[in-house]
Amino acid sequence: MSQDKKEIIGVRTISTAFIVFALTIFKPFGLAAWQWQMYVHVLAFFLIGFSCCLITEGTLKYIVKKPRSTKRGVSYIIRRNLWFQILNTPLVALILSLYRHFVLNERVEGNQLSWGNFLETLLIIGFCSFAIGMFWRFKFRSRYLMAELEETRLLNEQLQKMQQEQSKEEEALEEKAEQGETPAAALPATITLTGTTNETVTLAIAHLLYIETVGNYVKVYYLRDGQVRNDMLRATSKQMEIDLQDYPMIVRCHRAFLVNLGQVEQIVSKTGSMQLVIKHSHEAIPVSRSNMAQVKEAIKEV
Repeated sequence: MSQDKKEIIGVRTISTAFIVFALTIFKPFGLAAWQWQMYVHVLAFFLIGFSCCLITEGTLKYIVKKPRSTKRGVSYIIRRNLWFQILNTPLVALILSLYRHFVLNERVEGNQLSWGNFLETLLIIGFCSFAIGMFWRFKFRSRYLMAELEETRLLNEQLQKMQQEQSKEEEALEEKAEQGETPAAALPATITLTGTTNETVTLAIAHLLYIETVGNYVKVYYLRDGQVRNDMLRATSKQMEIDLQDYPMIVRCHRAFLVNLGQVEQIVSKTGSMQLVIKHSHEAIPVSRSNMAQVKEAIKEV
């Protein structure tokens, strides 16, 4: 058995045991009426909870396509844990509600299957799951932080490598241009961005820093004569994204920002979030959760 599988079984065993221990202490569902037989039912609760955890793990791995992995970054771990809670808590609550109806109802009439009893069970299991989740979050915090730091380090290395390769390509194109050779597949070195009115911004694509959405306008930040400048265009960021779609180094990192990865000085990570520090202006541009995977993929592929 692999170390990862052993850890899964260990974590789920401890989690289920914690919830069962809480049920034993507080005796919900009329457990006190069963006297010594209560411990038999508590054991059944443990088996139900552990089985549901394994079912949820299998569902995440094979159906939702979210296998357990610490190599995919902290944001992936957080999202996966959330998925686990969303799937597992209602499943456990449903099975326990059925157990209450068919087994515990013999001595406690209030255990009949109903929406009220299901919601009561869901609330109890949800609270216990939240408590044990906070325990594991604290316990694995150092591991998550180390994984996050390592991921950020690798992304910064890939970013620098990408920028170096891009710089070499630009130098090679300049040399060919000086010799009168222009590759047919070469993208234009300059671009003109237009708004819905008559205003335009013409700039060297390599000098574009980022584009910010401001109401019904976009603010284009770029370098000119070594200085950071910005011009307003009446346009949408979606329109700008379409105009710049042929340039893979320009990606959407947030609903309000498009950024040129070639002008990113550093990637900074915090727990579950990321920022891109822009060269020259040193502005920190946020990366939204929904765009984080796209930005990471762009850094690896550009």
